[in-house]
Amino acid sequence: MKILITGATGLIGKEIIKQCHLEGISIHFLTTSKVKLSSKVNEKGFLWNPSKGLIDLNAFQGVTHIINLAGSTIAQRWTEKNKAEILHSRLDSINTLIKGIRQLESHSLTYFLGASAIGYYPSNFSTEYPSDWYSDHGSNSFLRKTVLAWEAANESIVSLGLKLGQLRIGLVLDQQEGALPQFVAPIKNFIGAAFGNGKQWQSWIHKADIAQMFVFLSKNETEGIFNGVAPNPVTQKELVAAIAKQLNKPILLPNVPGFAISLILGEMAQLVLESQKVQADQWFTLGFEFYFPSLPQALKDLL
Repeated sequence: MKILITGATGLIGKEIIKQCHLEGISIHFLTTSKVKLSSKVNEKGFLWNPSKGLIDLNAFQGVTHIINLAGSTIAQRWTEKNKAEILHSRLDSINTLIKGIRQLESHSLTYFLGASAIGYYPSNFSTEYPSDWYSDHGSNSFLRKTVLAWEAANESIVSLGLKLGQLRIGLVLDQQEGALPQFVAPIKNFIGAAFGNGKQWQSWIHKADIAQMFVFLSKNETEGIFNGVAPNPVTQKELVAAIAKQLNKPILLPNVPGFAISLILGEMAQLVLESQKVQADQWFTLGFEFYFPSLPQALKDLL
């Protein structure tokens, strides 16, 4: 088994590589930067340029599985230019992989695991979303439209005869990157507070568990759509309170009003104000075991 990973230097990619090394799984990774090229035991980097459709075909040599995490971060102001980059960076990466595979005289590929996001589900304060939830009347938000196009692009890989899995990723908790440090810093300085009414559901997951999910699905070549979340979602008010408790700090300020967040972040305020309560039940059926099923366990490990 050899896995080709795109987006390998990101938060999730780095954790997947760490877990693959622990299990003795060989890794190839694609990068746009010559500086990030490396060749270690069981790990080798190759260049590509998805925006131009260019890829080093040697990256596919001996590879049996692909994990595609490539895409511009959504944690940037959603100007029209940035929104176009967020969408096209995802579509370009998949199209470049497909183009590269089609150029190969032969290959050993059997499985493709594409990243996606729980932004697929419309914001709702009461609905609980299983992975097979579907509606033609979903939100027309930028995030949902991006995820729909992203998943449709992932599905095009089936035309190459590969099995397909898709993992809709929730709020990934990491002590150095992503959303958690943005909550921790103000709480440490006694200015922490929930956003909006604080009742929005946060379907979170520890970085080790989301990485474990990617490796688990790949090893089993499991097909279908999966929710990359822990089994115990919390409201944002509960999330902030749990972080404060772990840090032994009080929450002294009232919630930050939604309109104030929107003034600061613009359309990107959706990321902190929208609510998605997402189910993780399917993982128990698959026999998957979470390292950190509860938020206090995750925060104790990370903080």
